[in-house]
This record gives sequence, structure tokens and C-alpha cells, in this order.
Amino acid sequence: MEASQVNLKLLIDTKSKKVLFAEAGKDLVDFLFYLLSLPVAIVTKLLKEKGDVGCLTDLYKSLENLNQTYMQPNQNKTSLLNPKSPLYANGIPLLLSDHQHHVPTSRKVYQCQNNSSHLADDPNFRCPHCWNNLTNELTLLNYPAPATDTTTTEEGGFVRGVVTYMVMDNLEVKPMSTISAITLLNEFNVKDVGSLKEKTVVLGVDEGLELLKASLECKNVLTSVFLGNIELE
Repeated sequence: MEASQVNLKLLIDTKSKKVLFAEAGKDLVDFLFYLLSLPVAIVTKLLKEKGDVGCLTDLYKSLENLNQTYMQPNQNKTSLLNPKSPLYANGIPLLLSDHQHHVPTSRKVYQCQNNSSHLADDPNFRCPHCWNNLTNELTLLNYPAPATDTTTTEEGGFVRGVVTYMVMDNLEVKPMSTISAITLLNEFNVKDVGSLKEKTVVLGVDEGLELLKASLECKNVLTSVFLGNIELE
């Protein structure tokens, strides 16, 4: 799978040297909302090559290095190190490369042959009723069922694609409108409109991971990720 890229239009205040907001489409907003569903272990796994994520990096590495013999019989390191996001929709995840975070269209789950009330991702789990291994293999589909209502879109993701969105420096998302843009300029106390500069940047896998990392560290995410790499003049 080729890495996805998204064009992002930034409105920059060159005097204060910060991004006021970005004009974004559905792809970026879907990506941002999808980040909210990522388990902590996946976030740590994605970012540990970008630098430490606090103590989580050390915690993750300690589990990687722990011998399986220390784990409970019904537990394994793989499930803890690579948990699956509970949410998935067509076109997600965006900006996360296939080898870093792949979400298949289906996955295997396992069930006890004596009791059908419990499912697990790993056949090594034991049934809490009879303590047997889960030997019945089932297929769990991740894609949502096709829409039957003609008013329902089938484009996937979380938000509608016919709308342009404003993404603030702190990643707050709202629908784009002329009035809201003017209101924001007043809120930012922009006196000299000539100091504003529009810049289009490309958001790829690396930038997506930098954005995720910055979102855990600061409130000026877009400024932190992009202003160090572009010319303001």
C-alpha cells in the first residue's frame, strides 16, 4: 500500500509566527478523529522511533523484553503490544503506513467449543467456565454493512466529504465559513491583514506521526510541526 498524502492549506500570522488555522478536507479530519480511538500501546509503538513518549516507551520496551514464561497462561505479549482499535471505517487509517498500522477488513476470533458466550483474539486464551482453550475459529468483519438507506453516504470515515473544515492550531475542528474565519481573526487580534500568509503543505506519513507526537506534547500542534519547515517570507 502506498503512503497517503493530504494537501493542507495553512493561514499563518507572520508577525506572531504561528498558524492561525488550517483549511482541511474530510481526509485529514477523519485521520484526526481516528487518532482518538487508538489504544495507548499503538500510539507508543508508532512514536517510539520518533523519540520517547514519556515513560510509556520504557514500559513498552520492558514488555517486549519480558519472557513469555512470566505471562499468565491465558495472556500473551502480542495482544498487549499490538491491541486493535475498536473503530474502523473505509479509508482509515490515513497517513499511517501499512507496515506501521494495518487494519484488515476481517480478523480471526476464537470461541470455546463448550460455551459460545465468550470470544477472544487469541486461541491461547482459556474459557472462564471450563478452562479449555478456545478452539472454534470465527471470522469477524471490520467493514460496516453496506448502506441500504439512499440518504446515507457510503464514502466511509467519520465526517461528510462535501464540507471544508477548519483545524485550529490545537487541533480543534469546526466547519469552515467566511463568518467563522473573520470571527477568528478578531479573536486572534489580527490588526494587519497584510501579515497573514497562506501556505499549502503536504501531510504524509512522517508528518502524520509528528502531528500525533506533538498533540501529546503541546497546544500549538500545527505551528510546532510545520513552521520550522517552511519559509514565511
